[in-house]
Amino acid sequence: MNLPLNTTIERVTQRIIERSAATRARYLQTVAAQRKAGTQRGGLGCANMAHTTAALPASDKLKIHAERVPHVGIVTSYNDMLSAHQPYEHYPEFLREHARQLGVTAQVAGGVPAMCDGITQGAEGMELSLFSRDVIALSTAVALSHNVFDAALMLGICDKIVPGLFMGAVQFGHLSTVFVPGGPMTTGLSNDAKAKVRQQYAQGLVGREALLESEAQAYHSPGTCTFYGTANSNQMLMEIMGLHLPGSSFVNPGTPLRDALTREALRRAVANTGRTGEAAICMADIVSEKTVVNGIIGLLATGGSTNHTLHLVAMARAAGVLIDWDDFAELSGVIPLLARVYPNGSADVNHFQAAGGMGFLMRELMAHGLLHSDVTSVMGRGLSDYALEPWLNDGALAWRPVPRESGDIAVLRPVSEPFSADGGLRLLQGNLGRSVVKVSAVKPEHRVVRAQAVVVSDQHDLLALFNAGDLQRDLIAVVRYQGPRANGMPELHKLTPPLAVLQDQGFKVALVTDGRMSGASGKVPAAIHLSPEALADGPIAKVQNGDWITLDCESGVLELEVDAATLAARTVLHPDLSHNAHGTGRELFGLFRTHASTAETGASPLLG
Repeated sequence: MNLPLNTTIERVTQRIIERSAATRARYLQTVAAQRKAGTQRGGLGCANMAHTTAALPASDKLKIHAERVPHVGIVTSYNDMLSAHQPYEHYPEFLREHARQLGVTAQVAGGVPAMCDGITQGAEGMELSLFSRDVIALSTAVALSHNVFDAALMLGICDKIVPGLFMGAVQFGHLSTVFVPGGPMTTGLSNDAKAKVRQQYAQGLVGREALLESEAQAYHSPGTCTFYGTANSNQMLMEIMGLHLPGSSFVNPGTPLRDALTREALRRAVANTGRTGEAAICMADIVSEKTVVNGIIGLLATGGSTNHTLHLVAMARAAGVLIDWDDFAELSGVIPLLARVYPNGSADVNHFQAAGGMGFLMRELMAHGLLHSDVTSVMGRGLSDYALEPWLNDGALAWRPVPRESGDIAVLRPVSEPFSADGGLRLLQGNLGRSVVKVSAVKPEHRVVRAQAVVVSDQHDLLALFNAGDLQRDLIAVVRYQGPRANGMPELHKLTPPLAVLQDQGFKVALVTDGRMSGASGKVPAAIHLSPEALADGPIAKVQNGDWITLDCESGVLELEVDAATLAARTVLHPDLSHNAHGTGRELFGLFRTHASTAETGASPLLG
């Protein structure tokens, strides 16, 4: 029997409902206006219908023209540059054939771009990364705007792709929609070993050949990278929000179970149209204030990506739900950390899956009143199905209860024996503004840093200081002009190895930035997403080399130790940022940079 809902979760949820009343009502009115009796293509003009089916086999044309059975639109992020998305190459053919077996039709509605932060990390292309999310949302809307589909399948996994697909798809909330994962690659070189080689390379102890060999052993086959960064946080999020099939997030690609889950995702999407005898369930029925709170809880319970303090905010706003960092911080105080997956531990997502995975996690949270179970999912009403795991019973897909005990308490634990009593995400506030810090991977002795500032306006300048041996001391690195309006808010993950080296040498080290770190932020405390950003005349623009700063993760304080009068008297001279606007396609994103909202409101030019 489940315990009653935790009172803090209840209070935060109610606050979100009240805050979102007007925007949520407008969203639901839009969805209601788009609903149709019969098929979505009902009443479509003959020329329009002919264009829709021109390239299809005759049998599919007949079904679509008759308007009697559901038609499923596939939005795919396939490319074979991203290991996570390479398995999607043959999904359309696979899904079309299965649709015919079900007596319905399926068609690729459109493709969306999918870039890899692992490739662009530290390079100019990373300045397009965050806004690629909004491009994907726009592309998804274009794909579905043909208005001939009764259901939709979203094929995407990685960092900006799932948030973008969600933001676009939720505008078509009247459709039955299922998100379809591809699964993680099998385990390669351990994450601890990979991190060690990265630090050795940063110190000049090993060369590029050794570094490349290490990285190639870690990232070695089709599938999602196995560390718990944004890509795998996306998968957790879609499952705990009820948009994946239960237990489908972390099943390896190219396996019979993966294929069976993909077929079932299509069948579920068709069933949820309400045209095959089952109850109709559209995306707007699933996504609610409670669903969004469940997403936050999942991030906290697993030590998920800090990028979702941007992405989930934008995703929620796309459905008229308004959340902020106070909500994350307050929930973090009551949600225990139940998983340790790299960089918060040595295990990867395959170990997490083997230990019990999402089924174990969600069952534990529901049993202790730490998750809204009274929500709608692609499976129907309530989340009881999500305390199950998929398996093949004589080749047929089935679900069974997850084991009562964790398969490895070093990776996944019950609520009664958490890794920590809170979710490890903190809101930092002070005279520098508001920021977030992820402490689940930061040892307690490193969570309070008081040191003098080393101020740069480009991550490469900090790397140059490190390589010159000029950072051998306690310090707080202040890396500014990295916000969405300045340069598109690139991740600064290249700074992790050198800062970790300094920490290992015994120095007190921290990072303060109006930019982002990787979704796999690690052991160095990093106050990120600082708002307001430097280009918006945030106080970070007035910090000078040698200023004392206190970064206290325990008490939630980020304070520049300069009196208010002195700080007010300092003038701000913004550096020349024109180089951020040219090359690698950055010219095309000027409108996005100019109109980006603040980090706390999702850093989106679409939803500010």
